Amino acid sequence: MSALVDIEDVYVAYGKIEAVRGVSLSMEPGQIVTIIGPNGAGKTTLLGAMIGLLRSRGRMSFCGEDLSRLDVEDRVERGLCLVPERRELFGDLSIMDNLVLGAYARRVGHAEIKRDLDAVYERFPRLAQRRSQKAATLSGGERQMLALGRALMAKPVVLLLDEPSLGLAPLIVREIFEIIASLRSLGVTILLVEQNARAALATADYAHVLETGEFVRSGPAAAIADDPVVAATYLGAHRS
Repeated sequence: MSALVDIEDVYVAYGKIEAVRGVSLSMEPGQIVTIIGPNGAGKTTLLGAMIGLLRSRGRMSFCGEDLSRLDVEDRVERGLCLVPERRELFGDLSIMDNLVLGAYARRVGHAEIKRDLDAVYERFPRLAQRRSQKAATLSGGERQMLALGRALMAKPVVLLLDEPSLGLAPLIVREIFEIIASLRSLGVTILLVEQNARAALATADYAHVLETGEFVRSGPAAAIADDPVVAATYLGAHRS
């Protein structure tokens, strides 16, 4: 089975400072892959390069196509979608209008958008109940649900999630991760960048630990969770 995403020896710099150095990863269809690590490690920077917001060196391909040839809109049209850390919703617009904007790159008709909206509302009943409410009035958890729903309206092949649990209460974090895991049923492949290492490793199939711009550990998520150094550093556990 060929990789949907294939990244090899990627570097991303801010001026003379290299924030990501020599990173390589691949993602198979249907996988949930997570990148964990401390603040400032380069996690968000890597996602920015993948979606085309930041320039990079190295090789990145998506569905066999060289990403360096595609701008941000082209990447979204092909099914590579980012849910950013700050969600970046349109606060003055309603839930429904935010969702409809998620489908803009697909250039489809009203009937198909209506079907997709109904599917999102079925997955997120709270959004259905508040569909006319302005996005700015939502709680943190509801805003994250809206950001995920808007991304699903783009019919993603690969979904890049940047810190989906940021600023959320523990019960809402659990709900958000249950939603993320459920997206497998839609055939969506997910790259999950997350500081909540425990939740991320429990959800993912494969994991990378990013520190100071480099992967220091990679492997099946369960094995990474059992690593004594990872447990001590990121899971609040002590070495035996």
